[in-house]
Amino acid sequence: MDRPAAPLLDLRALTVRLGRSDRSPSVLDQITLSLQAGEIMGLVGESGAGKSMTGAAIIDLLEAPLTKTGGEIWLNGDRIDDLPESAKRKLRGAKIGMIFQDPATSLNPVLTIGHQLTETIRQHADLDRRQAHDKAVDLLADVGIPSPAERLGSYPHEFSGGMRQRVVIALALAGNPDLIIADEPTTALDVSIQAQIITLLKDVAAERGAGVLLITHDLGVIAEIADRVAVMYAGRIVEIAPMADILDAPRHPYTKALMRSIPLVGDRRERLPQIQGAMPRVGARPPGCAFHPRCPSRLDRCDQDRPDLETKDGVRVACWAV
Repeated sequence: MDRPAAPLLDLRALTVRLGRSDRSPSVLDQITLSLQAGEIMGLVGESGAGKSMTGAAIIDLLEAPLTKTGGEIWLNGDRIDDLPESAKRKLRGAKIGMIFQDPATSLNPVLTIGHQLTETIRQHADLDRRQAHDKAVDLLADVGIPSPAERLGSYPHEFSGGMRQRVVIALALAGNPDLIIADEPTTALDVSIQAQIITLLKDVAAERGAGVLLITHDLGVIAEIADRVAVMYAGRIVEIAPMADILDAPRHPYTKALMRSIPLVGDRRERLPQIQGAMPRVGARPPGCAFHPRCPSRLDRCDQDRPDLETKDGVRVACWAV
């Protein structure tokens, strides 16, 4: 019998705190998930759930006082969180590409797109300037930039928001990474441009075999693109399931509430259902299941006993009521 392929990305009880002490408030609490090559996983949840922090922890871009205090990060079968800083810098771009929400923060406004692309390419490949130039043209063509050779001489402000985001994706692909972390890549774009970016990310996974971790609060985007979904609440994973299961039969009460909040075509309700209350702040999370103050399915034990993420009928869920 063939063994299942080892995961491309494997997070094992990843924990991040506001400080170095085990008594410091946890921002991420034992995040455990895996991603296969060529797979697109959506990471969803309300603002403050810890989605972007997970991406930052993977590429080690945490800013003090945020500190990784526990767990392991594995990429292609190698542990990467304990590498020296010089080795981590080489991983960024070469093995892990990052797409941020706002392309304006990812592009240098005083350098041409061509300069930024060719320099990035040469950091990760032994190419001369002509070869890097040619690859930059190919990358812009791959992400759908018209007249790519001519646009290399343009500056970021000369591109529309959607085109700038395409350039950011080209930069993320410049080192042929195995893993793409896309943090809210469609939030600032109109619906038609969102659809184009979604298609582009699908192509990256299908044609390049890269794994994509898509961080977003937009469940509509996730429904269009993801193979599996990990749902986060208050710094923890509460459910991991195939996209079809999340859409048709969500298990965790929080996931159910998120799905009920999505507007449907033909829905004539004046108001969509809301999740009562608010996500607890870091340092003020209640004992037991952090969702229990807002949960309509709360049991007595939910107030004190925190459920672990367990596999039930092929779905991983952390809930006493399931």
